Amino acid sequence: MVRPFDVHEIYSDDPADSVRFPLRRAGGSPQSLAVTLLADYTLRTRAAVPSAAIVALLGEFGVTPAASRTAISRLARRGVLESTRRGRHSSYRLSDPAAVNLSLSGHSIVAFTERAEQWDGSWTIIAFSLPEGRSAERRTLRGRLRWLGYVPLYDGLWLSPRPFTPRAREELAAVGSGSLTVFRAQHVELEQTVRRDPLDAWDVAAIAEEYTSFIDRWSPLLERMRSGEVGGAEAVSARTEVMDTYRQFHVLDPLLPMRCMPQGWRRLEVRNVFDAVYDGLARTAQEHVRTVAASSSTGHDGIGAHTTGDLLAGVWHGEG
Repeated sequence: MVRPFDVHEIYSDDPADSVRFPLRRAGGSPQSLAVTLLADYTLRTRAAVPSAAIVALLGEFGVTPAASRTAISRLARRGVLESTRRGRHSSYRLSDPAAVNLSLSGHSIVAFTERAEQWDGSWTIIAFSLPEGRSAERRTLRGRLRWLGYVPLYDGLWLSPRPFTPRAREELAAVGSGSLTVFRAQHVELEQTVRRDPLDAWDVAAIAEEYTSFIDRWSPLLERMRSGEVGGAEAVSARTEVMDTYRQFHVLDPLLPMRCMPQGWRRLEVRNVFDAVYDGLARTAQEHVRTVAASSSTGHDGIGAHTTGDLLAGVWHGEG
């Protein structure tokens, strides 16, 4: 399966005896930024963007030309990007599998606040046991579980309030037979002295800090946007960074209804700030990307920004 993003951009490496994973702040790796840029302005059409334009746009984030070209090359080797050449000039577009993945992920990113409120009270529980000699398989399994929104309540017992979906079944199909069992069950309360609440599997305090940092980072920009003070390059930078950060929350957040979360949980406030920045800067950022692309080629066919509403509707379905 083509994976546009690396799970370790969200979670740190986990030692074998760890059941709690520290959060990693979004730093915007060159590969991650490149994928987010191309998705934000070409996902609908899978338009090809000149490599020089991608390098120039990444340069606005402080990425050196050498690091930009390395990121593009690695994404192509991973099957995330496809290359075309015209004379001496190369262009890149999202591969079809990557576009499908990004469209599905984009829908999940903008829909998770609503999905959380639809919880039916049951947990999906995945229990597994892998011998020490299968450490590579254990690491792969943990990575897949993380992407699917599962966290470890205990080392070999992972859980999520999400249903066990066909995608989860497909993701876990490669795990050795007889090593994994899936349940759908409800939590039974015990005495406080002996119980561990399922919510304890998440580092709720750390996630709350991430939410607060997000709001503190982006709220001041809203007034400048209303005043028309945000130019094209800054709009692209802000829009890319806000998506690159916000996309992590649908993996990190427990996805439980607000009534189950600590008082003052800022999930909806963060969503509102994200919508305002991402949608509010769409047109200005789009024009800047088109200008940069046009300076590197004869035109900017197919380059266009989408909104959160477009992501909810489904931007790319694999046609064409």
